[in-house]
Amino acid sequence: MRPPLFSSVEICAGAGGQALGLEMAGFGHAALVEIDPAACRTLETNRPEWNVLEMDVRDFDGARHKGIDFVAGGVPCPPFSVAGKQLGPQDERDLFPEAIRLVDECRPKAVMLENVRGLLDASFASYRDGIENCLKKLGYVPAWKLLNAPEYGVSQVRNRVVLVGMRRDCSEHFAWPLPHARPPKAIGDLLYDLMKANGWGGAEQWREKAGGIAPTLVGGSKKHGGPDLGPTRAKKAWALLGINGMGLKDEAPDENFTGMPMLTPRMAARIQGFPDEWKFFGKKTSAYRQIGNAFPPSMAKAVARSIHNALAARRAFAVA
Repeated sequence: MRPPLFSSVEICAGAGGQALGLEMAGFGHAALVEIDPAACRTLETNRPEWNVLEMDVRDFDGARHKGIDFVAGGVPCPPFSVAGKQLGPQDERDLFPEAIRLVDECRPKAVMLENVRGLLDASFASYRDGIENCLKKLGYVPAWKLLNAPEYGVSQVRNRVVLVGMRRDCSEHFAWPLPHARPPKAIGDLLYDLMKANGWGGAEQWREKAGGIAPTLVGGSKKHGGPDLGPTRAKKAWALLGINGMGLKDEAPDENFTGMPMLTPRMAARIQGFPDEWKFFGKKTSAYRQIGNAFPPSMAKAVARSIHNALAARRAFAVA
């Protein structure tokens, strides 16, 4: 098999949602930086050939990858999430400055950073302007876009803000991806085989009830306890799909189960768009945190493929 045409460096790689999307879009992985040990084991288990670096991104030297084609990352969401205090740059978890530092050190042809919807709030307008100005000074054309997960095949209400910065000589070739033509599967159809895996007699009736898509999966942080499917509003939305949102189970319902079933980590992973063969290291809480915090692979693929096409078009133009 021929090596990928373009290579990437990814920061805050997590359990590999974005990395999978980049892989499907045709990018190779020169380095994946992730601080969480469990997420690193997940990456190494599924892709032993990837160069996974277990470290704080603040300690990562981008100069070693100077000239890489693509820098990507899902920098932490809590500084901008409406579920938190929205402290922005005053939050110690704000890693946008580190991402800009790495862009300066690597000088890639393209940059992609994703975050939560809250980053587009008016209160962060000056912060976004600051990021744009930094990228412009480094020779990039930045653009923000709010993407809706169901438009890219994800059976979940999930809005993500994506920042793409294209080097000026590549920017004219970039176009944002178009939504998929088909709507995503209803949760009942998506999870039916997993729900009936242990012979649950109520699986068919549950499937008929679960006719919509899921509310947003929330991974949470290590500051909180076990797996939780969100606040009261989210739990009510899960209940409308016939799912108990108070936690997760290790196994699907047994044949005599009555009541509303809980999701398993594998079910949550499928909702997020991970392939069934993707293994998550750690116990239920750790696995769910990795899943819930991930960038859905199909969304990452869509944007990364547009970037790949732009870089390929730039290369073809240069050769011609």
